[in-house]
Amino acid sequence: MAKGNHQEIRGRPHNLLEHYQPIDGVVDEMVDASGNPRPVWKEFIEALEDLGPEKLAQRFARADQYLRDAGVYYRLYDQAGANEREWPLAHVPLLIEEQEWAAISAGLVQRAELFEETIADIYGPNRLVEKGILPAGLIAASPEYLRPVVGTRPASGHFLHFCAFELGRGPDGRWWVLGDRTQAPSGAGFALENRVATTRALSDIYGEMHVHRLAGFFRRFRDALNGLAKGSGGRVAILTPGPLNETYYEHAYIARYLGIMLLEGEDLTVSGGRLMVRTVSGLMPVSVLWRRLDAAFADPLELRPDSQIGTPGLVEAIRRGAVSAVNALGSGLMETRALFAFLPKISRELRNEELLLPSVATWWCGRDADRDHVLANLDRMVIGPALSTRLAFEDDDCTRLGSALVAGERAELIARIERDGGAFVGQEAVTLSTTPVYVGGWLEPRPAALRVYLARTPEGWTVMPGGFARVGFSLDPTAIAMQRGGQAADVWVVSDRPVERETLLPQEHDSFIRTSPGSLPSRAAENLTWLGRYIERSEDTVRILRAYHVRLAEASDPDMPLLADIRDHLEPFGIDVAAAIPPGLIGTLDSAVYSAGQIRDRFSPDGWLALKDLSKTIHQFATTVAPGDDATRAMTVILRKLAGFSGLLHENMYRFTGWRFLEIGRRLERGIQIARTLARLTRAAAPEGALDMMLEIGDSVMTHRRQYPVQAGRRTVIDLLVLDPLNPRSILFQLERLKAEIALLPAVGGEGHMSPAAKEILQLNTAIAIKEPSDMTAKALDDLASEIGGLYNSLAKAYFG
Repeated sequence: MAKGNHQEIRGRPHNLLEHYQPIDGVVDEMVDASGNPRPVWKEFIEALEDLGPEKLAQRFARADQYLRDAGVYYRLYDQAGANEREWPLAHVPLLIEEQEWAAISAGLVQRAELFEETIADIYGPNRLVEKGILPAGLIAASPEYLRPVVGTRPASGHFLHFCAFELGRGPDGRWWVLGDRTQAPSGAGFALENRVATTRALSDIYGEMHVHRLAGFFRRFRDALNGLAKGSGGRVAILTPGPLNETYYEHAYIARYLGIMLLEGEDLTVSGGRLMVRTVSGLMPVSVLWRRLDAAFADPLELRPDSQIGTPGLVEAIRRGAVSAVNALGSGLMETRALFAFLPKISRELRNEELLLPSVATWWCGRDADRDHVLANLDRMVIGPALSTRLAFEDDDCTRLGSALVAGERAELIARIERDGGAFVGQEAVTLSTTPVYVGGWLEPRPAALRVYLARTPEGWTVMPGGFARVGFSLDPTAIAMQRGGQAADVWVVSDRPVERETLLPQEHDSFIRTSPGSLPSRAAENLTWLGRYIERSEDTVRILRAYHVRLAEASDPDMPLLADIRDHLEPFGIDVAAAIPPGLIGTLDSAVYSAGQIRDRFSPDGWLALKDLSKTIHQFATTVAPGDDATRAMTVILRKLAGFSGLLHENMYRFTGWRFLEIGRRLERGIQIARTLARLTRAAAPEGALDMMLEIGDSVMTHRRQYPVQAGRRTVIDLLVLDPLNPRSILFQLERLKAEIALLPAVGGEGHMSPAAKEILQLNTAIAIKEPSDMTAKALDDLASEIGGLYNSLAKAYFG
C-alpha cells in the first residue's frame, strides 16, 4: 500500500490508515488495490480521523457500556462448561453501497424462493428425487429429513417465513453463499443491538450518512405474523429452548421488541388437535409459532423421544393445520452442506434460472465424477461431512483442509472417501475478504462473513437492509465463529440520497388490539411469584444480618444471648452468620436472578441491570467484607440496592396480571418472614434487647416512637407489626394487599366463584383483623407463618399447574 505523510497532505489530526496493510490476494472491503478508501468508506474514514484516537476510544467505550448495561450476552460453550460472554462488538461497521446491496438482495430472494419450492417438492410429490436430480439416499440419510411431516402442507401455505444466508466475498470480488439458515436462524436481535450500540458511539456520523434503518424490516415481519394469527383466531408466540441456549438473550429481546409471547415447550400443550398455551386464565390457542429450536426437538412424541424441550403432539397439530410453524418442521434440510452441489441444477429444473448468487463450489463424493474430482484436487479442497449443517469454518473438528494434511492423515482420508464417499463433500477453500477493525488506535484488516436476513410478508420476501458481519479476532478465517472468540459488527447499507426513517410504531390509521390481561403463561406467573419471594426473603435476611452485625460490633461478648439467639434463628434457613455475607443469602439472591432470567422478555433493561448490579455487589462483598462494622455497612448498601430494584419494578411495571403475581410473591414472603421472626423475638424467653431488634428488623423504630408514647413492649410491638393495617411492614397489611390482588386474578372455576386461594385469604385476613395483641403467642405466630405459606400452594394449584 502506498504510504505518505497523510497528516500533512490532508491536514487530518490522526491517520487511521497509516499502518493499514491489506493482504495480498484478498479483497479488502475498505480500500481498493491501490490502498485508497473506496467511495462508500471515504466520508466515514475522514469522520473517524476527525475525532482522533482519544475521542474514538471514548465513543467505543460508550458502545461497550451500553451493551453491558443492556445485559447483552451470548452463551459460550467450552471445556469449563456453559458461560455467559459479553457481546463482542467490533466497533467499526461494515459499509456496503446501496446498489451492491440491491444485487445481493435479488440473489437471496431468488434463493429463498428456490428453497421454498425445493422443500415443497421434497415433502410433497418428490419429483426431484424421481428425476434423479437429488439422490434419494442423501435426502433419506439426513437427520433433518423428518418423515412424520412428509405430505403435510403448512397452514400458512409456505414452508419458509424467515431465513438467513451466510455470505463471503471471494478474491474475484463476487459474493458467494457460504451457508444457508432455514432451520431457526439466529442473530437478528443481535443485529439490532449492534446497530443501537454502534450508533451510540457514532451517532453524528450515522446521522450524516444515508444509512438504511432496520425497524421497517421487523415491523413488516411482525405484521405478517400477526396477520397469519388473525386469520386463525390464535396468538403468535416464539418457541425457545430456554435460558441455557446460546442465543437465549436474543429470543427474549426479539419477543420484547415485537411484543410477542416467549414460550418454552412445557408452556404448550395440544388439546383437541389445537396447540394451546397454559396461562393463568386457562388454555389459550396459539396459531403461529416462530420456533427457535431445532425441529427434531419440537415433539418428543413423533420426533426425538429424548427431547426435554418439546411439546408432545405438536406434529399432529401442524398436520391438522391448526398452527403455522415458522419455519416449517423439516425445513432445516436445506442447510445440508451436500445440497450445495445440486442447487444449480435444481434451480434450472424448478425455475429455469441460473443462480444469481452462487454457492461456494461443492462436490458430493457420493457421485463418482465428483469423488474423482475431489481426490484429484485434494490440496485445494476443504473436506467435511456431507450431512453437516454447519459452515466449514465453524466445523473444524470434522472438517479438514487438504493442503494441511500430513502423509498419514492424507492416506487415511483418501481411503475413507473411497470407501464411503457419500459421507463426504469437498468444497473449494474459502478466502474471505477483510474488513477493518479498530485495534489500539489503528485500523487493521480482519476476515469477515456477512449474515443477511429475509422475512416473508404478504407482498413477498423483504430483506433486512444490513444484518451483521462476523469478524475475526485474528487473520485465521476460522476465528470469525462466535464460539471461537469472533466479533460481530454492524452492517450499514449506505445510499447516496436520504432514506426513509422507519420505526416500529404503527401508522395513525392502523388498527390495534389490546392484549388480554389473562394471557400470561403459567410458567411466567410462577417465576414472577418466586422472584417477588426471593427478593423479599433476601431483604428480610439482610435486615436481620444488619441488626446482628450492629450489635456484634458493639458487643464486648460475641456470645451474648441475643446474638446467640439470632444465630439459632437463622441456622435452620441455611444462613450461617460466621460469614459476613453468608452463602445462604447469596444463594437466595442467585435464585432471584435465575427466576428473572426465565422471564427476560418481561423485564425492562433497567430492571435487569439493577438486579445484575445487586448480584454483582453481593458477590464482591462476599470476598471483601469482615463481620461487625464492615458487614453492617455492606448490608446497608445491599438494602439500598434491593429497595432500588423493588421500587423500579413497583413504579414502572404495568399493572397487568404478571405484576400481580410479583406483588403476591412479595407480600406472601414478607408476611411469612415477619411472622417467623416475631415468633422468635417476642416469645416469653426472648433475650434482653429482642423487642428493639424486632422493631429495627421490621423497619418500624420511628413509627413505634410516634404511635406509642411508651417504651417498646411485647403488646406494642405485636400491635404495630401484626395488627396495624396502616403499617406497610405489618402482617395485616400484607394480608390486606394479598386479598386485594388475589381478588383481581383471573377467575378459576367460572365467573362469580371465589377461588380456594381467595377464600383462604379472606378467612385469614378476617381472623387476624379481629385479634388482640395478647392472642398472638409465639405458637400462634408460627402457625400464622405456615398458613400464609399455605396460600402459595393454593395459588400454585390454581394457576401454575
